[in-house]
Amino acid sequence: MRADSASLLLLDTSVLVHLARDGATGRTIEAEYSLTARPERPLLSTVVEGEILGLARLWGWGEGKIGALQALLAQLVRVDAGLPEVVAAYANLYCEATRGGKPRGENDLWIAATAVAAGAALVTCDTDFVWLHPAPLTVYLLSDST
Repeated sequence: MRADSASLLLLDTSVLVHLARDGATGRTIEAEYSLTARPERPLLSTVVEGEILGLARLWGWGEGKIGALQALLAQLVRVDAGLPEVVAAYANLYCEATRGGKPRGENDLWIAATAVAAGAALVTCDTDFVWLHPAPLTVYLLSDST
């Protein structure tokens, strides 16, 4: 599924990993979603920021690669997960997931809540978000093997 050029997008950790690696999947994501050419820069949840930097350290990325990752992150609009609107969206999603017997990872709920609060679609390679589509969140699910 493709986003129109006017859609506000929030990028999940899985997408940023592919963009940072600059492999075939990352280049496909850039081409299909025109991330650098969009009128509105994509959004970055502070939860995603923490995850991607933690993964980079865990995977032993050197200073140069982490520096390139930080330059990529600097091109995105940072949305603090502690904003009241995000916290309220998290509470709603947590309640819905728990009542519906759909327990989810805490970070995934925070990332989804950030997208909901910002009115953004979530671009991900992670099927954990599919239960949220189409309401309250539009999810663009990409294949890891593109």
